[in-house]
Amino acid sequence: MSGSTINALVSPEGSLEILSNYEVNLLKNRNAGGLYRLFRQCALAVLNTGIITDDCQDLMRAHPDFDIHLIPQPRGLKLELINAPAHAFVDNEMLRANREHLFSVLRDIIYTHASPKFAPLRNSTQPDDLTNTVFHILRNARALQPGRQPDLIVCWGGHSISDQEYQYSKEVGHQLGLRELSICTGCGPGAMKGPMKGATIGHAKQRVKNGRYIGITEPGIIGAESPNPIVNELIIMPDIEKRLEAFVRCGHGVIVFPGGVGTAEEILYLLGILLHPDNADLPFPVVFTGTQENAEYFEMIDKFIRNALGDKAADKYEIIIDDPVRVAQTMKKGMKRVETFRRAMQDAYYFNWVLKIDPVFQLPFEPDHENMRALELHRDQPTHLIAANLRKAFSGIVAGNVKEGGIRKVQERGPFEITGDPTLIKPLESMLEQFVAQNRMKLPGTSAYRPSYRIIDTAA
Repeated sequence: MSGSTINALVSPEGSLEILSNYEVNLLKNRNAGGLYRLFRQCALAVLNTGIITDDCQDLMRAHPDFDIHLIPQPRGLKLELINAPAHAFVDNEMLRANREHLFSVLRDIIYTHASPKFAPLRNSTQPDDLTNTVFHILRNARALQPGRQPDLIVCWGGHSISDQEYQYSKEVGHQLGLRELSICTGCGPGAMKGPMKGATIGHAKQRVKNGRYIGITEPGIIGAESPNPIVNELIIMPDIEKRLEAFVRCGHGVIVFPGGVGTAEEILYLLGILLHPDNADLPFPVVFTGTQENAEYFEMIDKFIRNALGDKAADKYEIIIDDPVRVAQTMKKGMKRVETFRRAMQDAYYFNWVLKIDPVFQLPFEPDHENMRALELHRDQPTHLIAANLRKAFSGIVAGNVKEGGIRKVQERGPFEITGDPTLIKPLESMLEQFVAQNRMKLPGTSAYRPSYRIIDTAA
């Protein structure tokens, strides 16, 4: 991963040109209360676009001498980069995509951590405040476009996928682009990049000049899934829960490609929300899709969902195997239903206010050994709470796999322990074993996967 480096002064690109002295001091502050370390980590991630890694610690270790300084200018602001990765430049000029992403990072970190207007929402646990937090971050990033018809398809799937799976995701994106639909993903490689790459060709064929390739990430995961260069709107949410809410509030439909625990977390989050009685009549097209070789994978996912959440949950999605055209047609038809419903409900096209999200899906979950062991993985609770607790289990495993804080906790105290009703955790253990066997936990060719979790069978 390491290589040649470069020193450079970089001017803003489209997001944030001026800062107050208070904001500058926060970004310079290298103590626990400052933003320097967070800004440096996210900046390094966006400068490593295209580099194959899924370990935040590996990224940081590979660039120990990288530094970033804010340089006030009479006409605004510049960033001084010290020992920046040279592959982010061409002929000593930073690639425009990297520059856009770099200042998107600056914009979102400043807004969520330093904006006085944002302060009342920052630490609130009230459901409306949490949703307003998501709305304000998206609005500040200019991601909400009120004059646009529903067209944003959220694509979820693994960063560690086979070449065949990647090509399939690209073809689905191509078909979506031909139908003038835009793409939103987690912004990284694999199934997050493929649909965007395919859509660029479809948009080019249709002469679509305003195609959107939105990448939504969060600080804990950006180093493991650096933004791919196709992303033209990068947004950094404060945590995984607000990232997930941003997907379902601004997206109009979801396509799920094969993936690992992160994808499973997204599926459980989405189904847990759609199963809420208040969302029973809300149109939200969801398709699981992959190649013919992925048929068994989706049979496994479908079986797990039916066992954990019941057949009613399976009614919320359609499985389409090896048919990109049908996937795109299904989404295009779904956009018409979404438009009709939003108009009837007088709900915004650009932000789904009507969607009911239970607070259990909004409050940040801190993956540590105590919280993971305390998860209520039993059937004596409403179905949406089963989904919420399973979502947290997957979130903890993601943290232990790729997030710096989670990796460190596992290194210090061993794997997270997961226990509960055998009828829930046995299928969970089986599915996790399949993810490991199919190389969906770590990128092939990187370090061998060492489980960040341990399933504890209390009935044994």
